[in-house]
Amino acid sequence: MTARFDSAAAVLAAPGTDLGVTDWMPVDQARVNGFAEATGDHQWIHVDPVRAAAGPFGGTIAHGYLTLALANLFLPQLIAFDRLKMGVNYGCDKLRFPAPVKVGSRIRGRGEVVAAEPVKGDGVQVTVRITVEIDGADKPGCVVDTISRLYFE
Repeated sequence: MTARFDSAAAVLAAPGTDLGVTDWMPVDQARVNGFAEATGDHQWIHVDPVRAAAGPFGGTIAHGYLTLALANLFLPQLIAFDRLKMGVNYGCDKLRFPAPVKVGSRIRGRGEVVAAEPVKGDGVQVTVRITVEIDGADKPGCVVDTISRLYFE
């Protein structure tokens, strides 16, 4: 269930809120190939299943930055803002890729509000930690603190 906030005051009171998890989604070779096309990163560990089968991961893996980009897919599934005039991505902190995401695996997002503070112009800056979990793995594929600036009606 998506956590909903409707004011700067509600967001400022949110640090420590566990946002839960999204549904699992598969990571397939077509998605990885599409990311390779979009970014020009055609390294064999991502796009050559035959060569990658004999490589260090036993198959192709998602690009780290693809895994990061999927955090943006998970974010609105975990948290939503009602009465929002405008929201902007401000940046990221503490980005890590603890484990490779193998093609054919399933991932999901886990969220937590870790910080919130007022910003100039009656806005609020919120930091949401997204952990990209890999089904059956001990370590996540990505952990990132996303930072957004929000302005409510």
